[in-house]
Amino acid sequence: MTYDVTIIGGGPSGLMAAIAAAEHGANTLLIEKGKKLGKKLAISGGGRCNVTNRLPQEEVIKNIPGNGKFLYSAFSVFNNYDIIDFFTTLQVPLKEEDHGRMFPVSNQSKTVVNALLRRLDELNVNVKLETAVEAIHYEAKHHTVILPHGEKIQSKAIIVAVGGKAVPYTGSTGDGYAWAKKAGHTITELYPTEVALVSEEAFIRNKALQGISLRNICLSVLNQKGKTIISHQMDMIFTHFGISGPAVLRCSQFVVKELRKGISEVPMVLDIFPNSTEKELMDKLLDMIDQTPKKTVKNLLKGFAPEKFIIFLLNRHNMCEEQKAGNLSKQWVMQFIHECKHFTFYVHDSLPLEKAFVTGGGVSIKEIVPNTMQSKITERLYFCGEILDIHGYTGGYNITSALVTGRLAGINAALELQSGN
Repeated sequence: MTYDVTIIGGGPSGLMAAIAAAEHGANTLLIEKGKKLGKKLAISGGGRCNVTNRLPQEEVIKNIPGNGKFLYSAFSVFNNYDIIDFFTTLQVPLKEEDHGRMFPVSNQSKTVVNALLRRLDELNVNVKLETAVEAIHYEAKHHTVILPHGEKIQSKAIIVAVGGKAVPYTGSTGDGYAWAKKAGHTITELYPTEVALVSEEAFIRNKALQGISLRNICLSVLNQKGKTIISHQMDMIFTHFGISGPAVLRCSQFVVKELRKGISEVPMVLDIFPNSTEKELMDKLLDMIDQTPKKTVKNLLKGFAPEKFIIFLLNRHNMCEEQKAGNLSKQWVMQFIHECKHFTFYVHDSLPLEKAFVTGGGVSIKEIVPNTMQSKITERLYFCGEILDIHGYTGGYNITSALVTGRLAGINAALELQSGN
């Protein structure tokens, strides 16, 4: 069989690339090794599908710290607002939630996936499911995709949209890196991002804080000189192996990059009261002590922070939780408040790439034309989605990158063929 454009990978970028190529007149084939298309879309946003983010374009790019600036050219053609319009035309109205995150009004990811599948059907895109690609041969006039049992597909253009190595049960198992290398591309070092972090601190090993959730805290990553690299104000949780939750995921790539330098431990600072100064907290606590001096310390601090965390801090400072508040010294109160604002600990590793939400590294963007997603090395070869060395925070940013790069790859693969190149 011969096709104009063949897309390998049925995730967000592959689906968008197939739709875009077919909309621009290409005889299109979409190959997916799994049983279903859109598996990663189906699980995004906790199964509700966080399809994009409505923040201004500049903010969206800031939230893609892994080479997000590469997307400026792409966004001038198709951006996050165009994604919202695209789904509106597919009869999938979206609603905005916190931090600009956009979800289908239905609150169900299948609404998004089914709309994309219907569009594929309308455009007569050929789909091969449960079909693994064994190899790609790049040739002058066309490329050949080798399937199991010796089956061969000839295609004038190929779009590789197979994802990275994160969340492998969705099919992202790193297959595309070998095909990219064969075409002459550089694969930058792969590493986990948006990943939970591992700590060997005693309070982690003895599970003293396990299960404690902290709301709206500020978590910071420090360099070896004690300077802040990045801070994020969101939620987090202590686990049996370390820390996790939204703030941790956002900080994680900066921790991983420090560890990749050969550093054995990375300092982090937790501020459980980011919206109050130490003086404000000090005044508040001293006032509480003056008003209720006979209360026990434990009862005085109830509601001040999660009880388990408070007890941990009291034990850490050799303070009996049954001590009367009136017996607390001003110096102890000052130390306690300081620790609430500057709880410092070390992390030593992250969970592996297979446990991460997003892959760092990939096909070098220096070898990709930024406004077409075309290879600068091999003709009629395109890359899109997470296989590229682009990664963002959770919150719709990675899917935005996937849909935008997929759209450009599909359009330009089809247009290139029409121009006779």
